This record gives sequence, C-alpha cells and structure tokens, in this order.
Amino acid sequence: MKLTILGGGGFRVPLVYGALLADHGEGRVTEVVLHDLDERRLHAVTRVLAEQAAGVPDAPRVSATTDLDEALRGARFVFSAIRVGGLEGRANDERVALAEGVLGQETVGAGGIAYGLRTVPVAVDIARRVAGLAPDAWVINFTNPAGLVTEAMSRHLGDRVIGICDSPVGLGRRVARVLGADPEEAFVDYVGLNHLGWVRGLYVAGRDELPRLLADPALLGSFEEGRLFGTAWLQSLGAIPNEYLHYYYFNREAVHAYRNAPQTRGAFLRDQQARFYAEAADPDASALLAWDRTRAEREATYMAENRESAGAGDRENEDLSGGYEKVALALMRAIARDERATLVLNVRNRSTLSVLDADAVVEVPCLVDASGAHPLSAGPLPGHATGLVCSVKAVEREVLAAAESGSRTTAVKAFALHPLVDSVTVARRLVEGYTGVHPGLAYLK
Repeated sequence: MKLTILGGGGFRVPLVYGALLADHGEGRVTEVVLHDLDERRLHAVTRVLAEQAAGVPDAPRVSATTDLDEALRGARFVFSAIRVGGLEGRANDERVALAEGVLGQETVGAGGIAYGLRTVPVAVDIARRVAGLAPDAWVINFTNPAGLVTEAMSRHLGDRVIGICDSPVGLGRRVARVLGADPEEAFVDYVGLNHLGWVRGLYVAGRDELPRLLADPALLGSFEEGRLFGTAWLQSLGAIPNEYLHYYYFNREAVHAYRNAPQTRGAFLRDQQARFYAEAADPDASALLAWDRTRAEREATYMAENRESAGAGDRENEDLSGGYEKVALALMRAIARDERATLVLNVRNRSTLSVLDADAVVEVPCLVDASGAHPLSAGPLPGHATGLVCSVKAVEREVLAAAESGSRTTAVKAFALHPLVDSVTVARRLVEGYTGVHPGLAYLK
C-alpha cells in the first residue's frame, strides 16, 4: 500500500515513519513516497528515515521526488503536510501582526488568516490533482490551519479528505489520566473547530467523570490546562478548553508575552531547523540523533510564552512524545482494514452542530470505518462557545472567498471580522503588511 507525504522534507515526517515501522499488521503501508519542493530537505529527512529503518524487517521502502504528479499516482493515502512560505513565512506572519499589537500565531487570529490566504490556493490545486490522478485515495490533512484547509480541499474531494490534529487527543488523555481512567477506554465528548474546541464530558463505562474533576479544585489544578487557564475559569466554563483557547481568553497577556519574547515561535523554529538540516547534511553525522535532539527541544518549548505568562510551568513528560502521527495511523488502519475506531477529526459537519451548515468543517468525535469518518451526534454548544465558533467560521468563509476570488477587499473583511483583530483600520494595515512580505499573496487585487 502506497502512502504519499506532501511536505515530505518536513521536520515531523520521521514521527509518521516511526509509527509505520511499529505496524506489522495485514494491509499495512509498504511504500512511502516523500514529495517536497526542496531537495536538500528531502535528502535530510530520507537520511533520518534510513537510520530509523535500520534493522527493522520489512520496513516500508522510501523514495523521494519533487514531481507532484509522480508522487500522487497510485497512492492509497496522501498526507498533506505542506508549509507554504516555509518557517520564514511563519516568522513574518508573527512579526507583521505583533507590530500592529495583535496576535500572529500560525493558526489563530491574524497570523492564521495570513497563513490560510497563501495556503488555500495551493491546497486547492493539490485537491484537484488528487481527484484527477488518484481518485480513490484518501487525503489526510495535517496542513495548518487544519480546519480551514480541510474545508477548502473538501470542496473538491468531498468526504475523502479528513483533517487531523493532536491537540484534542492530548487534552483528552490528560483529562483521563488525572481522573485515573485509561485513556484508551474513555470517550471524550469534544466539540468545536480546529484549535477552538472544548471537552464537555469524559465518559468511562457510560458515566461522565468530568463533573468530578470540575468539582475538585486541587485535582483540576494538577494538570496542564488547569494551570494554564486557572481552576476558577474552568469551573465557570463547565468545560475544559483546548489549549489554543488561551489566545482568546487571555489575549492581552498572550500578545504581551509574545511581543516581549526574545524571538517569536516561528523565528525560533526557523533557526532551530536550519541548524538541524545543516547537521543532517553532514555524511559523518547521525541525522537521526540530530533530529531527535531538535525534536525534544521543540516539544519542550511548545507554547512556552503562554505557559510562562500563566505560571503553568513546564510540560509533562507524557506530552513530549508527539501524537498526531498516532492519530494518522489509527485513521489509516480504520479505513484500510475496516477496523472501527472513534477519533476526534476535522470533517464536514453534516447535521452535527445545528448552528453551522452541512459543509462546514468541524472538529468532533467520529466513527471511522472502511467508508470513512462519520461525525457522531453532539449536543448543542453552550452560548459562549456558539458565538465564538460561529464568528471564527464566518472568518474562515471570508478567507476561502478571498482565496477563490483574489479580492483584497474580502481579505480585509476576513481580518476585520476576527474576534482578535480590534479595528478595521488595523485589518487594512495587516493586509498591506502581509502582501508586502509574502509573494504568495500577490494574487490579492
């Protein structure tokens, strides 16, 4: 079975390959094709994967190409993990936004909109090519902003594109662990959009254990989200928010922390990964050891500014080992082998959330089988969540409209409508700033 990874020179590809190496079941992936526009990065990642596979019997064979059509032909699964503009683009997203006093995070607020505007046209082109060259393939979208990009691709691939994110999985596992439950046996009632969701219940043997957590301040403050958001706020919400909601609930503090950091996250990763790719090019150095050191530092510093501003302390060791590759492997297994699984995924809403239309991509628990991912029914969102979800989904729709039409006016509207952009004047300056630094936004007229 052939798996194609778009963005195959990306830093997190070895996480996916490591998960594949542990899979020895029938119908497993036997061929991995890495596609990237950067041959140097492809070479570095191929070296890492070769070291990972050393001594592993029947390891999936790996090839690399810069030809997209060649990569797609014959694929059963396609992982889309591209970064249009690279990490330099992410650093620019952050810099332009912070200069205007607003958040520049890559998926939330102004930075997420800028990233979406230059990524959607590329993702749509990929979706069209998949439809033509590999019509039976399933596309698993890793590309951020994951919900927005998945929705753009779904307009051409329908339900054969599914978005994944490891944030809900990590949150569900932390809640289960603190309650003394086996994460594998618990059902997480999670609902929202990508990076904008809430755990509303955690069911073990049919019993919701979340009220017990919310009623115990000591227990509630003993894990990451309790320290990040504060126990009083979580009790007020009656739910456990995804960590990315810290950017909304504590926006002023987050912007202050990011403006005063020595480097933005994008600039840090840009410099860090440049060192890794340089070291991995040395034939006398171990590419795998260099990658593993870099990965450990990357995971330990994830959302460091937010945790510092909240006094949340360091990340738990259990949260430093990745996670999205496990979701991807479970999703592939469920489809390829018809092994039913329940996973939190980004899929078309259908009738799951009544406040959104059927084609809106949402992030909810899904039953997955050979015919794809089927969202499970969900109760109505509470009022505070409904307003935020509808507002952000409206922004996503303006981003999609701007990307399709090339309208600069619509792009300004997308920025201006976002809850974290507080002025139409600022929205206009953001569009000016972003089109000035991103050649990929030259289509906006």
